[in-house]
Amino acid sequence: FGTGVQRFALDPALGEFLFVSDVKMLADGGKKIFSCNEGNSLQWDAPILTYVEACKDDGYSARYVGSMVSDVHRTLLYGGIFLYPADKKSKKGKLRVLYEGYPMAM
Repeated sequence: FGTGVQRFALDPALGEFLFVSDVKMLADGGKKIFSCNEGNSLQWDAPILTYVEACKDDGYSARYVGSMVSDVHRTLLYGGIFLYPADKKSKKGKLRVLYEGYPMAM
């Protein structure tokens, strides 16, 4: 427990998820990648802005697809940071259950 992630893939012929591989989490955090929608940065609180700027200053590369599932998938495989912060429009954050919450729960 706590040493990695296991990957599974759906086999449509069987209707079951099959084990693909173990994904070992790197002790150093993996690649220096951060993923967030910087288009909303004008709506973020100051601490979030400061943190994202610190990531950039520390050499992190920005990678943002716009789909939480694919962004988190990349983060799990290679390391890095995924952010979906609350902002002035969505004070509690905004996680869409159908195509973000449910797939991540799988």
